[in-house]
Amino acid sequence: MHEFHLIKDLMRKITEICHENGAEKVLGVKVRIGALAHITPDHFREHFEQAAVGTVADGASLDATLNPDENDPQAQDILLLSVEVEE
Repeated sequence: MHEFHLIKDLMRKITEICHENGAEKVLGVKVRIGALAHITPDHFREHFEQAAVGTVADGASLDATLNPDENDPQAQDILLLSVEVEE
């Protein structure tokens, strides 16, 4: 359930960025997963691919990396680093 809310929020942000840039398709997404976010990059990728079906991010590549620093102020977060859109 935790993953559902994370992905839903991420997809909302991605869609917003796509529309703000006048694009119709997202080509790639880059995220950093905090050490305390309780999800691995592979597990996150599975959820992302499922959530992206039928959206502007359908088929987009995902670069998900783990920040292993548990003391980082954003250790519980999933940070959206970049969104590459089709021009």
